[in-house]
Parts: sequence; C-alpha cells; structure tokens
Amino acid sequence: MAAEAQTLSHETVHPLQAGDPDVWQIISAEQQRQEHTLELIASENHTSPAVMEAVGSCLTNKYAEGYPGARYYGGCQYHDQVENLARNRAKQLFGCEYVNVQPHSGAQANAAVFFALMQPGDTFASLVLSDGGHLSHGMKINFSGKYFKPVHYPLNYDLESDGYEQIDYDAMRKVCLEAQPKMILCGYSAYPRIIDFKKFREVADECGALLMADIAHIAGLVAGGAHPSPFPHAHVVTTTTHKTLRGPRGGMIMTNDEEIAKKIDRSVFPGMQGGPLMHVIAGKAVCYGEALKDDFKQYAKQVVANAQTLAKTLIESGYRLTSGGTDNHLMLVDLSAKDADLTGADAEQWLEAAGIVTNKNGIPNDPRPPKITSGLRLGAAALTTRGFKETEMVQVGEFIDRVLSSKGDAETAKRVRSDVVDLCKEFPLPH
Repeated sequence: MAAEAQTLSHETVHPLQAGDPDVWQIISAEQQRQEHTLELIASENHTSPAVMEAVGSCLTNKYAEGYPGARYYGGCQYHDQVENLARNRAKQLFGCEYVNVQPHSGAQANAAVFFALMQPGDTFASLVLSDGGHLSHGMKINFSGKYFKPVHYPLNYDLESDGYEQIDYDAMRKVCLEAQPKMILCGYSAYPRIIDFKKFREVADECGALLMADIAHIAGLVAGGAHPSPFPHAHVVTTTTHKTLRGPRGGMIMTNDEEIAKKIDRSVFPGMQGGPLMHVIAGKAVCYGEALKDDFKQYAKQVVANAQTLAKTLIESGYRLTSGGTDNHLMLVDLSAKDADLTGADAEQWLEAAGIVTNKNGIPNDPRPPKITSGLRLGAAALTTRGFKETEMVQVGEFIDRVLSSKGDAETAKRVRSDVVDLCKEFPLPH
C-alpha cells in the first residue's frame, strides 16, 4: 500500500516523466537549451509561466466549433467565457472593434483574410519575400501565390538616398496604380524600419483597394506604444500572438469594419479551420492581459533600445546593416561587408556552437540562395524578456563578433560559450 501511494504521488507530481520518460527527457533538454543560450531569432520569445500553464490546461480536451453563443457542441460555457475574454482584451489592447482569435497561426490568419476579401485570381500588392516580405504574401508555392496574383512593390535601391533599402512609397504607389490590386499588404518578416500605414492607406484609397497590415513581428511593439498602430488606417490587421507580443504560438485577425468582420469569421470557420484550439486561446487571453499592464510598455520600449544598441555595436565592429540600422526589434546583418566569404549558414552554425541562436536570412539582392544567404536576422525581444538592457546587448554584440571573426574556431566558440552560460545565469528565464 505504501509503495502504491508513493507511485501515485510520484505520478501526480511528474505525470509526463512517469508516463513517457522519452518525451519528458527531450522537453527537459530543450528547457536546458533555452536556459543556457542567447535567443536572437527575431520571431521567437519566452512566454510567461502563466501562458504556458493556460496552454497546458484541460481546455485542450474540448471541441468548440463555432463562436461564443453559437457552438456546434454542448459543454462550451467556459470556452465561450475564455474566448470572449480574449477578444475583449485584444480589442482594448489594439483599439479595434472586431477580433477573431481562432486562427491557429499567422499564415492561416492571412489565408482567411485572402479568401474572405478576394476571389481566386484577384491581384494583390506586397513586398517580395527576398526584400523582407513573408511567404504568405505571394510566394509562388504558397497558397497566396498559387490562388492569387501578386504584384510586388520595391525597396529603395538608390545608394544616394536617405531611404536606401527602405520602402519606396512613390514606387509602391506607381505599382498599385498600374496594377489596380484588390488588396495592398504591408507588414513584413525582415524589415527593420517604421511602417507608414497612413501612406499605404492613401494609396489604397486612390486605387480602390483594401489595406491589410500583417503586424506579426511588431504586434508587441504596437501594443506597447513603441511602433505606430495600423489602426485606423488598415481595413484589416493580422498578427501572430508570439514574437514581440510574447504569447502562445497562434494567430489573430482584427478590423473596425463590421461587414469585413462577418466575412472573416465565416472564412476562419468553417472556411479554413474546424475546432479552435481553446487551450491556446486561453494562453492568448493571458498574453493580452499581460500586455495591457503598464510594465509591458516599458518592455516594448526596451526591446527597441536593445535592438538599436546591438545594431550600433555590430556596425562599430565592421558589419553592415540593411537600411543602416533599425527602428524596431530586429535587424538584418549583411555579413559580406565584414567578410566577403562569410555566409549566413556558416554564421548561424558557428554562433550556435557558442550558445548564440540566430537564423540565416537573405539580404536584399542577395547573390546567394536562401539556404546559404549573405545575412543574419537578429532580434532583441527574447533577450529583453530575460531582463537584458543596453549593457548586456553590447556584450552580445561583442560575443557575435568574436565568434564570426574567428571563422568558426572551436576554441573561441568554447570560450564564448562559457561566457554565454555565465551571462544566462545572471538573467534566468521567467519562472
């Protein structure tokens, strides 16, 4: 009896470890990896324990197809409550009238908007992927490029211009007036500058298009007041709920137009998805609640300050940043300015050996293919969550340069790895 009680107690405290030690071991190893490495991937962050608790809750057990008050299953009263709570918090956070929190991801949110507001074959305008756009903004093998017709507006490639490698709003206007798109997209995955939503709306109105803003990367900065809001300019706004917003992995769609909202709701369900992930929606509600607190504004401000400090440190070390710097959480590093032979693939591998996690990324007009690249994309959101400030970001920039300047030297990586672990211990993950 005593042994049975001990076993039951053990299973209660560590059900995963007792029930599936293989999975538990993998997750434990990943936890250690995150604890002892510097996360610089611009699309990643560290959620709070409260968000993770909600996502791991009993809400995962329930089907709740439909929307609050109009479900296709019984037993959804608490799921209605948590979805309404998430929607209401998101409305307050972003200052909009209608919200759909059911998209499973940002790409599915984008797909829902496309099929809600356009017909297959319709034309839309966006920034090409190689210039910092997203695969769901018109990549040929993605739904957006298969079922719709993308036309692309360019960055500014005038070396004499102050806006070099930034969005060329005059060229964007010209492209849109010529193509007469049904929809114009703005918001990007590797663009380090402020987006002028007002200018985009002016062009959209001029050519009779709808304006869609995909703020997946900058949503937390918008929520925290560190980047201008797409409202009231955009007709519809999509986002992920992770990245700078620091919530669970998922998507969301927002609008101030009631008719657009109705079309989007039908497009999400039953158009694109079946049952919503209610445990993730609960995590979204927690994340929005956290972002409504005053300290999140300071967080968003610090993210930008940290990114700019890291950018300055790298520039002073001889690296070139596309567009010359950053206004938000990310930067795109042109490695060729430091070393013509250095590739993004090599840099990513060498840095990870030193405990610095990044991702290779193409730069505008990159001569190398996407799996090799000439650039690195770096972001400051996750390190800011750990509590890093400007002093630590200078250290991070110096770590990066030590590793890359060594050309992958194993001993250098080992020494930097030790320094990284020491720094991580000073700034533990949220617990």
